[in-house]
Amino acid sequence: MKGQLKNIRDSGLKTNGFLIVLSGPSGSGKNSVMNAVFPTVPNLKYSISVTTRPPRVGEVDGVNYFFRTEEEFNALVAQNKLLEWATFVGYQYGTPKEFVQNQIESGNAVIMDIDIQGAAQIRAQMKEAIFVFLLPPTKEELSRRLKLRGSDSAEVIKRRLAKSQEEIKHIVDYDYFIINDDLSQAAEQLRHIILSEWAKISRIDLKQLKHLWKGGFGTE
Repeated sequence: MKGQLKNIRDSGLKTNGFLIVLSGPSGSGKNSVMNAVFPTVPNLKYSISVTTRPPRVGEVDGVNYFFRTEEEFNALVAQNKLLEWATFVGYQYGTPKEFVQNQIESGNAVIMDIDIQGAAQIRAQMKEAIFVFLLPPTKEELSRRLKLRGSDSAEVIKRRLAKSQEEIKHIVDYDYFIINDDLSQAAEQLRHIILSEWAKISRIDLKQLKHLWKGGFGTE
């Protein structure tokens, strides 16, 4: 489509991949925005978590999660093989370094949605990662979305709203923010962020670029 921002990789240039960390309050629409972006960005991969939770019907190891025993998970923690990890409703979840690093070395962008605590753990180990904060337009809209889910009690919604106020204080730790007032627009903003990051000079194979242009670029 004319005027549409394209992936720098479409030019044939080799580029380094990177990690995108997406955070935001519960109800901000993180999954919806990511799902809308995936079909529009080639070489975008979702980070697969490792967990001690038993597989649910239809889930496949290495596709939905990497399913491991508690002993195996604890070994990953002890060997510093996780970018971040946490315990949720009795099960452990974490982000394996090897999977993310392999994808990045292959030139792919890896995206994950995670809370601010997990993002802080990743930031401590991967300062070069890209951090994006997703917000609903107003607190009232967030409350409306949480109520529409129909899965939380009034007390749980109240706690989620209170937590969102604390989470928003950490927006200054992020590189970008997106207001999700319209799903298609929010997805397009995230898409532009990803493609713009791919176009950074620091990610391009300058030797290949020099060869294509048969000239120097100050990289002798």
